[in-house]
Amino acid sequence: MSNSTNFDMNSRLQWSLFSLRLGVFIVMIMWTLDKFVNPGHSARIFEHFYGISGSTDMIAYILGAIQMLLVVAFMAGIKKRITYGIIFVMHGMSTLSSYNQYLDGFNNLLFFTAWPMWAACFALYLLRDQDVKFTVK
Repeated sequence: MSNSTNFDMNSRLQWSLFSLRLGVFIVMIMWTLDKFVNPGHSARIFEHFYGISGSTDMIAYILGAIQMLLVVAFMAGIKKRITYGIIFVMHGMSTLSSYNQYLDGFNNLLFFTAWPMWAACFALYLLRDQDVKFTVK
C-alpha cells in the first residue's frame, strides 16, 4: 500500500471511531441529564430493571454527577482503558437487565437498539488506541 492509501485508511478509521464515540456519548449524556431533570424517573428505572428500591432525588443527583464526569472523560478520550471499559460494562448491564423486554420483542422494539450501541462500546474499547480524533493527548 502506498503512504496516501495508509493515510486515507487511518483517517477513515479515526473518523469512524470518533463517530461511534460521539453517538455513544449522545445517548449517555441524555441518560445522565435525565438524572438531574427527572430524578424520579431514575428511581423507577433502578427499581424496575435493577431491583433497587428506595432511591432518592439526592442519590440520582450524586450518581448523575459521577456519571457526568465519566461520560465527559469518555468523550474527551481521557484514560481510555478505564473510561471506555466502564462505559462498556455500564451499557452492558443496562442492556442485559432489560431481558424481559426482549422476550416480548415486538412490543418493545426500541430496547433492541441497545445491542448495536453495546457493540459500538465494545469496538471502541478494543480500538481505543486508534481512537485519537478530538481526544485529550
